[in-house]
Amino acid sequence: MTNTLYDALIAPHANNNAPFLIADDASVLTYAGFVARAAQIAHVLAEAGVTPGDRVVVQAPKLTDTIALYAASLQVGAVYLPLNTAYTDAELQYFIEDAEPKLVVCDSKDEANITAIAQSVKANVLTLSGNAGSLSLAANDKPKTFETVDRGAEDLAALLYTSGTTGRSKGAMMSHKNLLSNATVLTDLWRITREDRLLHALPIFHTHGLFVALNTALLAGADVRLMAAFDIDTVIDELPQSTLMMGVPTFYTRLLDDDRFTPELTQNMRLFISGSAPLLAETHQAFEARTGHRILERYGMTETNMITSNPYAGDRVAGTVGYALPGTEVKVTNPETGEALPMGEIGMIEVRGDNVFQGYWNMPEKTAEELRDNGFFLTGDLAIEAEDGRISIVGRAKDLIISGGYNIYPKEIEDVINDAHGVEESAVFGVPHADFGESVIAAIVAQPGADLNVEALKSKVDASLARFKHPREYVVMDALPRNTMGKVQKNVLRQSHGA
Repeated sequence: MTNTLYDALIAPHANNNAPFLIADDASVLTYAGFVARAAQIAHVLAEAGVTPGDRVVVQAPKLTDTIALYAASLQVGAVYLPLNTAYTDAELQYFIEDAEPKLVVCDSKDEANITAIAQSVKANVLTLSGNAGSLSLAANDKPKTFETVDRGAEDLAALLYTSGTTGRSKGAMMSHKNLLSNATVLTDLWRITREDRLLHALPIFHTHGLFVALNTALLAGADVRLMAAFDIDTVIDELPQSTLMMGVPTFYTRLLDDDRFTPELTQNMRLFISGSAPLLAETHQAFEARTGHRILERYGMTETNMITSNPYAGDRVAGTVGYALPGTEVKVTNPETGEALPMGEIGMIEVRGDNVFQGYWNMPEKTAEELRDNGFFLTGDLAIEAEDGRISIVGRAKDLIISGGYNIYPKEIEDVINDAHGVEESAVFGVPHADFGESVIAAIVAQPGADLNVEALKSKVDASLARFKHPREYVVMDALPRNTMGKVQKNVLRQSHGA
């Protein structure tokens, strides 16, 4: 049997007794142990009715068994669908009903709520919570080998929901080829080897922490210090033993704010990588001044994995995201016509390559809008390409906000605010933030004569949306700025409140 991604990332480690995952409790899971654990979990998935092509939804803590569940999903031929652990029940209901999974795996504490939601699609529910979850307990007595299901390069391996500025969240369909091609290129480009020790403090429910960090580590056979979440004390303790770190800009600003973060602490480090949100030039420069390391910034999207990277050997220029990855075509075009623009002109980034997704789940019309017949994907990001091919992102064609590495689309927040008592209308936008890349601001106009209770409004938003979507500031205005066509000018709001 051939299973493209499993055969490349996991199967080669069946007899590898080197460390793979080092957890917060200092427990160590070897590569061989990981392969065996994935097989045990694969048996549980099969008994739960999961067959090739079925979706496995996962909203679970960051545990070694959660990562083994990813490998097991590949081994049984399923489509792995990780979800942000901060999503509310209302948000989860949409994802589960849209994806129609055969199985949902959640934190034990959420089992009752998730079971009620999963009933609508007749999905089974299992739990993960330390060693006490029903999935882990069921796996303990299973055989440590499993007959891997045949899956080819074009078969789906994962489904990742992404956000635009309007409409429903979209499920990006990622094939085995999409994920493997990107992991192969990045492992080579960033020179990741079995000698590396990756300090992993990212979440594992999106591309950065799961596919960029873990797929490259698996491909190279590197050690992974698996942190449940970013904790400054733990990072300070672990840096001297590590060689590689992937993070969002917030990680690096937090390190710079700590007096314990010294050049001596980073002597063993080989590479710091940043992504998922814009890295401010001042952060880049301050980090180099403190440590002598120049952070390597790269650029990607859920639909494409990574697209560009600053070079490993060569100038890592602050404010740019480097060059197109090998095997990936990038062009800057006129958003209206699709025609390539001359170097130095601002246009939309389009990308084509084996890393580009297969389309949006259950959304053929949206797929047709954003994925051209010639294979180029319209990213919606605006950029300039220098004469040497280096790409600089200058903005977004849409109003997507990226805060702390998470994608946030304003309309979802605006819909909640506009439904609140006393609100006439609202506009949600992002402004630069040194820690999070961008901060969410909500501008609100009250209904005539209404006594707007901002605290009550905040409580409504807090209860309806995940915490990372909550506006950090509510600005009450007499009217929203508009152009002659009546469209709200969010660029004016950003300029007015950017400080």
